[in-house]
Amino acid sequence: MSEDEAAIEEAKRVLRRRLRTERAELGAARAAERSPALTEHLVALVRERGARTISAYLSLPDEPDTRGLIRWADAEGLRVLLPIIRTDGLLDWAEHDGTETIEASLGIPEPTGEALPPTALDDVDLMLVPATAIGRDGSRIGGGRGFFDRTIAAMAECPPVYAIVHDEELLDSVPHAAYDQPVDGVVTESGVLTFHPRS
Repeated sequence: MSEDEAAIEEAKRVLRRRLRTERAELGAARAAERSPALTEHLVALVRERGARTISAYLSLPDEPDTRGLIRWADAEGLRVLLPIIRTDGLLDWAEHDGTETIEASLGIPEPTGEALPPTALDDVDLMLVPATAIGRDGSRIGGGRGFFDRTIAAMAECPPVYAIVHDEELLDSVPHAAYDQPVDGVVTESGVLTFHPRS
């Protein structure tokens, strides 16, 4: 890693630590209060894209809530794929069936259905990914382990990718390196912002 890359990684760690602390301090109550508005905007995005298969994730209590969208998608008969962490740093996927468990090493909620390989994303019309912060140029700071960066980078044809954050986590800019994968847009409780849609 070059000196410049090391400096970027340190800047990301500092920002990630600050924002995680703020999320923890404000807690699950804030996410719950914002959930109806966020779900409304997520539903609007899915409808606008005409997506019938989406990838999402099971949010933690202090994260922006994805479960309202998943419940709506189930009721509408949409197919929802959720990530399962692999030991090699990539992600498998499983269809949402209403069941979940807690991944042992990271404490992240995961589906319990049959694991599908990373190529399951080839059928996805829209990807919804977690983030700690998003810059208005589409740059993304994730959780620090690179699961979604590697997933997006490995796809031959990637569908539109939208990150989900709280309003105050959408920043003018965030530190990022060449290997960090940008997103096409962001969804917060205030609305949907598209940066540079994929063709």
